[in-house]
Amino acid sequence: MDFASGFPLTPTKKDSVWVIVDRVTKSTYFILIQMGFSLQKLAKLYISEIVRLRRFPISIISDRDSRFTSQLWKKLHEALDLKKRDIEYSVGDFMFLKVSPSKKVLRFNHKGKLSLRFIRPYQILKCVGPVAFQLELPPELDRIHDVFHISMLRQYQSDPSHVVSIEEIEVRLDLTFEEVRFWIEMLKF
Repeated sequence: MDFASGFPLTPTKKDSVWVIVDRVTKSTYFILIQMGFSLQKLAKLYISEIVRLRRFPISIISDRDSRFTSQLWKKLHEALDLKKRDIEYSVGDFMFLKVSPSKKVLRFNHKGKLSLRFIRPYQILKCVGPVAFQLELPPELDRIHDVFHISMLRQYQSDPSHVVSIEEIEVRLDLTFEEVRFWIEMLKF
């Protein structure tokens, strides 16, 4: 993405060209603009000319400074009415903890695809900063620092059907249990 300016005025009072290159299709788009266009107007123009043809881009490369690019992204999201959901966690909530994402590492007795991504729910003890939380870790994880970034946490949503009541499992004194067979009847729909 680049701007070329200093051209004579067109009949529609445009004096610059906005050059946009699509890296996937290697297509180039030339859009006539005025140098005084606001970012809001540029965002709407981008949506009407580029997004309708090629969908929304994953990244934008520009030789302008990062402030311009970040402001353009904000205006594009406003024009498309995209809003990122604010994540709010509070003290007492239970969170899953993300485990190391590196591959070929033995994590909790599983390797590869079967390895756990998140481990059991832990309670939030306190909010350390706007994006950091202190968790109540068990004694076996006492070597790990107990403050985690919000990206390492996932909300735990309790489901009563996941809990197995202790009364259902009857264990004898010799630590054996009785198997009970049951039949599943075929239901006709």
